[in-house]
Amino acid sequence: MVVVYNVDLEELQKKTSARTDAPSNVARDFQGRKVVVAPGGEKLQAIGEEVIDLVETGTSSVPVFPKTIRLPNAEGDAGAVKAERDTEYTLLGLGIRSVSFLSIQVYVVGLYVETSALPRLQAALIKEVNPMASALIPGEKDQLRKRLVDPEDSNTIWESLLKNPQLRANMAFRIVPTRDTNFAHLRDGLVRGITKRMQESNIAAQQAKAEPEFNDEAFGQAMKDFKALFNSRGKAGKGSVLLLRRDAKGALDMFYQATGKDGSNMGPLEALGTVSDERLTRLSWLLYLGGKNVSSEGARKNVVDGCLELVERPIGTVETRVE
Repeated sequence: MVVVYNVDLEELQKKTSARTDAPSNVARDFQGRKVVVAPGGEKLQAIGEEVIDLVETGTSSVPVFPKTIRLPNAEGDAGAVKAERDTEYTLLGLGIRSVSFLSIQVYVVGLYVETSALPRLQAALIKEVNPMASALIPGEKDQLRKRLVDPEDSNTIWESLLKNPQLRANMAFRIVPTRDTNFAHLRDGLVRGITKRMQESNIAAQQAKAEPEFNDEAFGQAMKDFKALFNSRGKAGKGSVLLLRRDAKGALDMFYQATGKDGSNMGPLEALGTVSDERLTRLSWLLYLGGKNVSSEGARKNVVDGCLELVERPIGTVETRVE
């Protein structure tokens, strides 16, 4: 179940004695905070000035991801409406990106959705299967699962959602390298994937005798601008954080957070730039969510699981559940 946890720090402090150290197969610390097992033994938490709920990733290189993150406001998001400086996003699903037949791990990637937009995403997913429903029953959930992993239907559904002006959901991919790498390597992998999707779309349009969507000069410039975002940095160390945020209008914002000198504490979150062409972020999102060959099948399946947890509850109830 994708939920928002309302944290009562005073109450949590009373329960501190009930916490236990994290098991040996997960991180001992997260960004300089001690990782513990919360009372009840079901959740991992990072303890510091604030409590951060964590999710295990399945790799010892980057053992955990935060359940929620905060990003600088984007146009139209909840933080901007409330005149706050940043806005909360909730993890929908994550997975490991691996390459070659040796399955060498490259990074862990997680999809986050602006928390206040979860009910809108929930409603849009439900309407894909049953336009009259407020929640999906088991048979309908199975239907949605099959469609979200189908090579053609998954692409169609996510493209429709990303183009839907009523959804207005800010989303972000959080990418954390599992080993030391560099920005050129990260850039080349993303650009190759986007270029392949662009070429496939243009070929399909030509076969259908339709106008290709990505053949114009504006999209070519958007690709150049996207590549240029990576030029301001060289190394991307293990555990550093690259964030690609798609705002409600489809513009891409890129952020980076380097690891500290001791390898645990993190540096400040830095904005690297923006690309405004909606088509670029749409293709970037489809790299992980739609089509036959996605960048991380594990991430796609985990995001699908998160989507199914959304749709089994009545529309609008996602934010209010507390565990």
